[in-house]
Amino acid sequence: MFSRILVSGLFAGFAAGLIAALLQLAFVQPILLHAELYESGQLTHFGGAKASTAAAAGGIDLVRDGLSILFTTLIYTGYALILVAAMALAEHRGVRIAVRQGLLWGLAGFVSVQFAPAVGLPPELPGSAAAEMGLRQAWWFGTVGATAAGIALIAFGKGWTARAIAAVLILAPHVIGAPHPEAFAGPVPPELAGMFAGRALGVGLVAWVLLGLFAAWFWIREGERAEDTPRTA
Repeated sequence: MFSRILVSGLFAGFAAGLIAALLQLAFVQPILLHAELYESGQLTHFGGAKASTAAAAGGIDLVRDGLSILFTTLIYTGYALILVAAMALAEHRGVRIAVRQGLLWGLAGFVSVQFAPAVGLPPELPGSAAAEMGLRQAWWFGTVGATAAGIALIAFGKGWTARAIAAVLILAPHVIGAPHPEAFAGPVPPELAGMFAGRALGVGLVAWVLLGLFAAWFWIREGERAEDTPRTA
């Protein structure tokens, strides 16, 4: 069982992480590089020199890109191992795992890890005003855990009691509220920040959907391979 989880998670995470990294390089990093020009003072909001996003992205550092691809694949491999372990637990409890259902597992992961936290703490560009890091991390982890638990209760719980608890768990972090600075300020235009948040979430959605599909496919494939492997006495 452990080897099945490990192999499925590694392959699914690497495949989804590599695609996510390439999408980030194509759609997210140009905005990030453009924003860094405002943070460094080369560009100023509401005036100063003009530069296009394409021009800002022209001097991409290959080392930076390589590290970005590496860390993205590692992160999604970690997500995949957690996702496959959850699939294994669900299958052990009698839930049938199919490749098409991997889409729902991926959507659940996206909502838990990216969408729900982004409601309170959207993806931020460099130079954006933000609350203390420790407070934001605590709220983020709490939101991810509560949302994941709530979705699990909706999917596998029975009765209205489970659904009511799920609703409380999902809503609680947002009722408490994410930590924010006393005032919002920064050198980056809000239009650029909005585009960055939208693209980051869009790439995350595609990556998580693919991650769920890959995880389910590899999980099923490794299970069939284990059944076909002859056992020695």
